[in-house]
Amino acid sequence: MTSEQLLKNLEVPKGKIDVVLDTDAFNEIDDQFALAYLLRSGEKLNVKGICAAPFRNERSISPADGMEKSYREILKILALAGRGDLAGKVFQGSRSFLPDETRPVPSEAAAFLADLAGAYSPEWPLYVVSIGAITNLASALLLRPEIKEKIVVVWLGGAGQHMATAEEFNLCQDIAAARVVFDSGVPLVQLPCAGVVDRFVTTRPELEYWLKGKNPLADYLVENTISAAESYAAGKPWSRVIWDVTAVAWLLNDESRFLRSRLIPTPVPEYDGKYRNPPGRQTMRYVYWVNRDRLFEDLFRKLREE
Repeated sequence: MTSEQLLKNLEVPKGKIDVVLDTDAFNEIDDQFALAYLLRSGEKLNVKGICAAPFRNERSISPADGMEKSYREILKILALAGRGDLAGKVFQGSRSFLPDETRPVPSEAAAFLADLAGAYSPEWPLYVVSIGAITNLASALLLRPEIKEKIVVVWLGGAGQHMATAEEFNLCQDIAAARVVFDSGVPLVQLPCAGVVDRFVTTRPELEYWLKGKNPLADYLVENTISAAESYAAGKPWSRVIWDVTAVAWLLNDESRFLRSRLIPTPVPEYDGKYRNPPGRQTMRYVYWVNRDRLFEDLFRKLREE
């Protein structure tokens, strides 16, 4: 890929594009909003597939368990959104994280991504939005390194460059996978969580005012968020970050209406939880600010639709 094409692919895409979402949908309550936003943005985003990503925390006993729960949650959101037609395009992902930076983890999702990407080109890339551990995509790149020139990766993960550490859930789960992607040469857009898109928060009164009673999908998103927040903050004021939405918003970010970004050399995420910035690294796009109110306006408008 030429330098000129790389820079072009790091811009917000124009016209209708093909998208794959890679999501640990059961991990929190924000992935569901991101998937719903993607589904309700059909004027620009053509969904080619949805991949279930592994995760491990208090909601799963293993990466495989997290992936399987995410797979079922994706199907649930599709049903609520009236998009059961996409059920055949949902793929189970990796059952473990990468053992190292050279060995892929076989899965339906990795094979799907590797095969699908082969049909694209630098001039007409496939956009892969990853909002979890980036294991599935890293495995696809290890299986077929040549697809790096046929896709654009939009990844929500890591912390802001101004933070003392790069550590964040999506990054720390599978640092090997992040390093594979950051070193692959793929056009990469990073939306850091801590210190950047963690500004994208909402509250119970706001959710109930804009979404409650509008449709089954909206009701589920409201109830799921309130239930999660009340489990640890009952009787107290709370706000809830739903940052995963911002990764989808990048694809809709005409004239920087939702997000501001800049070009930077691609850093190296190290195993000690820090970024290293050696010279000579490929250029990537780095999102550093989110227009919280304007993005929520678009999100709520689309989620209210029947």
